[in-house]
Amino acid sequence: MEMIREAIEVLKNGGSLLYPTDTIWGLGCDATNELAVERVATIKERPDEKSFIVLVDSFVMLEKYVPSFPEVVYDLIDLSDKPLTIIFENVTGLAPNVLAADGSVGIRLCKDPICQKLIRGIRKPIVSTSANISGEASPKSFSDVSNKVKERVDFIVKERLEEIRTSPSSIIKISNDSSIQIIRK
Repeated sequence: MEMIREAIEVLKNGGSLLYPTDTIWGLGCDATNELAVERVATIKERPDEKSFIVLVDSFVMLEKYVPSFPEVVYDLIDLSDKPLTIIFENVTGLAPNVLAADGSVGIRLCKDPICQKLIRGIRKPIVSTSANISGEASPKSFSDVSNKVKERVDFIVKERLEEIRTSPSSIIKISNDSSIQIIRK
């Protein structure tokens, strides 16, 4: 539990994390802190125009940052048998560099206990992007994460180090008119 407290302090102070998510190993930070998000982009060597996925811990938090979305979202999340990231329009309160050029962002209601503790600890959404240099393979275990990434982050959450995770989440885009587009299965 001490490690989680340390990780929360790093997040609160604008730092970056390497941590296990509900899918693969991720890089994260406070999704409302523009400088922290910039730091994660630098660690990944990621182009500025690419958006990030954001994790929330509850429907209440989702509703805070996405004030209006179609009711079907509740069912999609509840009924999904694997982690589901939904791209939302009309998002508010997140760092501008988290968002895509059109103002949308992918958000996942995360049920992973470590991620939930981190999110609840800072009471804000966190960025979740694969813990790799942009263009490289996504790491499924800690040993798959490159030393370059490990050396650049402010803190490593050393839980489930060698557990093989699943694949990246499914991604759908849902428009305010309730139309759904599958981005990644």
